[in-house]
Amino acid sequence: MVSSKELVSLKHETQKDILLYINGEFKSSVSDKTIKNINPFTNELINQVAEGQVEDINLAVAAAREAFNHGPWKSMKLNKRMEYIYRIADIIDEQVEKIAYLEALDTGLPISQTRKMVSRASENFRFYAGMVENRLVGDAYQVDDEFINYTIRTPVGVAGLITPWNAPFMLETWKVAPALATGNTVVLKPAELSPLSANLLAEIIHQAGLPKGVFNVVHGYGEIAGDALVKHPDVQLISFTGETKTGSTIIKNSADTLKSCSMELGGKSPIIVFEDADFERALDACIWGIFSFNGERCTANSRLFLQEGIKDKFIDALKMRVANIKVGDPLDAGTEVGPLIDKGHFTKVKSYLEIAKAEGTEVIGGDIPMEFARGNFVAPTLILNAENNMRVAQEEIFGPILTVLTFKDEEEAIKLANDIDYGLAGYVWTNDIKRGHRVAHKVEAGMLWVNAQNVRDLRTPFGGSKSSGIGREGGHYGFDFYTEQKIIHVSIADHHIQQFGKK
Repeated sequence: MVSSKELVSLKHETQKDILLYINGEFKSSVSDKTIKNINPFTNELINQVAEGQVEDINLAVAAAREAFNHGPWKSMKLNKRMEYIYRIADIIDEQVEKIAYLEALDTGLPISQTRKMVSRASENFRFYAGMVENRLVGDAYQVDDEFINYTIRTPVGVAGLITPWNAPFMLETWKVAPALATGNTVVLKPAELSPLSANLLAEIIHQAGLPKGVFNVVHGYGEIAGDALVKHPDVQLISFTGETKTGSTIIKNSADTLKSCSMELGGKSPIIVFEDADFERALDACIWGIFSFNGERCTANSRLFLQEGIKDKFIDALKMRVANIKVGDPLDAGTEVGPLIDKGHFTKVKSYLEIAKAEGTEVIGGDIPMEFARGNFVAPTLILNAENNMRVAQEEIFGPILTVLTFKDEEEAIKLANDIDYGLAGYVWTNDIKRGHRVAHKVEAGMLWVNAQNVRDLRTPFGGSKSSGIGREGGHYGFDFYTEQKIIHVSIADHHIQQFGKK
C-alpha cells in the first residue's frame, strides 16, 4: 500500500511535465507543444505532456534505426540481452505500488485492479525472456547426403508499437517485452489519454541501462505522431491495439512501405449461459467480465445470451448484484467501478443509453452520487429486452453496459453469437462439457473460454477474427511477428551444378 509520505511524493511527481524519451534522453518536443493530461475523476489538470510531431517521430526512428544497425543490441550475446530484460522486470516489481497509483490516477481504473495489472507487467518481461531463451528455435532439414538446410530467426528491425489507454502499462509491456527480447529496437507511441505509465516505463528502462536508441517513447496524437510512425519507411512492423476503424486506417497507411501489421481491435464478445450452467459462477463471471476495467476492455462480455429457462432468475440476480457495485474514487481500495477515461468517451458511452431507449429496450442503471459529479461516471447498466440487430447489441460501447438477450437452443445461440462483425472473444457456460466444446468450436472468435472468465495463459496465442483483428501475439506465436525467419542452405557434398557455357 502507498504510505501517506509516499502519496505526497507521488502527487508532487505527477505535477512534473512529461517529456519524450529519444535516444536515451528525456526531452521536449521539437515544437514545444504540449497536451493537457486530465484526471478523469476530477476533470482537473494533472500535468502537461510533450506533444510529439512528425519531426519527433523522425528523430526517434532515426535513433532506433542507428541502434539497430550499429548498436550492440541485436548482436549482443543472448544471456547479456536477457539480463537487461530481467532487470526491467525486477525494477517494475520494486515500483508496483507507484505504477498502480499512477495508472489509477491517469485512467480512472480502480487501484485494486491496476495493482494486478502491474504485477502482470513484470511477468510479461520475465515470460518473454524465458520464451526467447527456450523457444526461439529453428528447424533442420537434411537432404540425402548433399545438403543440410536450417532456419534461424532474426530480429526484424525497428518496431513501431501503438498502445491504448485501457490498462496501458500492462498492454505496453505486452508489446515492448517481446519486441526487445527478440532483439528489435522500439518506438512506442502510447495513447495520449494515459501518458503517466508510459513515461514511467521509459524511466524504468532508462534505469535498467539499455543502450541508447533501443527504446524510445513519443507521446502525441494518433493522427499526427501515430500516423508518422505508421508511414515511416525505416519502421518494419506496427503492432496496434485499439478500435477497428483506426486499425483499418493503419493497415492502409502502412501498405506503401510494406510493413508487417499485428492488429488487436474492437470486440463485442458474447457470453452464452445455458440452463444447466453453474448459476452462481456464471453470474460472477458475467458481472466481472463486463464491469471490471470500468467496462473499458476489448474482451469484455458485453452481450449476454441467456437460455430462456433461466432468463428471469438470472436477470433478477443481475439486478441485485449490479445495484450493489461500488462506484467511486479509483484511488479507494474498495472501488469496483471508476470514471471513464475522458469527457469525449463518457459522452459516447452515455449516448448509447439514449440509443437503447430509442430502440425500445429497458435501461436499468443507478444514479451517480453527487460527490462524484465532476468525474466521467457511467453507472453499471443493464439493457434488457434487446434484439440482436439493435445498435446496442452490435456496436462496441466500451463502457459498463451489458446488453441482455435470450436464446432457445444451442443452434440459435451459435447463430446469434456469430451474427456480428466482431470476433475477438467468447464465453460459454454449461455443465455439458461436450456441448461446451461444440459451441466453442462454432463461435466465430479468436479466443473462447468454457466455464471460465478471461483467465489468460501467456503461452497461448492472443488475437481475434473478422473485424476484431489480424495476426496473433503471445507465447512463441509472437515470434512470427517480431522476428524474420531465414533459411540457410549448406552443401555438405559436391552436388551437381549445371555448367552453362563450358566447352
